[in-house]
Amino acid sequence: MPWTLNNYPSSMKNLNHVTKKKAIDIANSMIDEGYEEGQAIPIAMEQAKEWRQNADEDEVDSYEKNGKTIERSEEGKKYESNPERLEEAEHVIAHNDGWAVKSSNAQRASDVFDNKNDAVERAREIANNKGTSLKIYKQDGSIQENHSY
Repeated sequence: MPWTLNNYPSSMKNLNHVTKKKAIDIANSMIDEGYEEGQAIPIAMEQAKEWRQNADEDEVDSYEKNGKTIERSEEGKKYESNPERLEEAEHVIAHNDGWAVKSSNAQRASDVFDNKNDAVERAREIANNKGTSLKIYKQDGSIQENHSY
């Protein structure tokens, strides 16, 4: 569920307005990338607090005036913010003793599964929601399949 300044996790209630706005944007982007809510919320809050501590007043003022909290588009499947992440393909790759789902430029996998079919199903769902592509790899790292959505 996408969050807004009128509807956000209760754990964000004590954040000041601009930090809460930033945390909502970060959390919504993370959910769009496939993170679970339980992971996204604390990470987003921590990153928003860190951003606020390191941002100068001009940056904070500019974000408060011009930064938008993320809303769902009419189709209900893409976020308006962070458009470069929406262009990234999803990949199903071998991972330790299982299979991982990972966006092209992500530093870590959004999900890890014991079996490849579950990973492909999740990656297909994410790629379809983002309107991007899906690359499925074999155990040896070569491409098995490509799909566009």
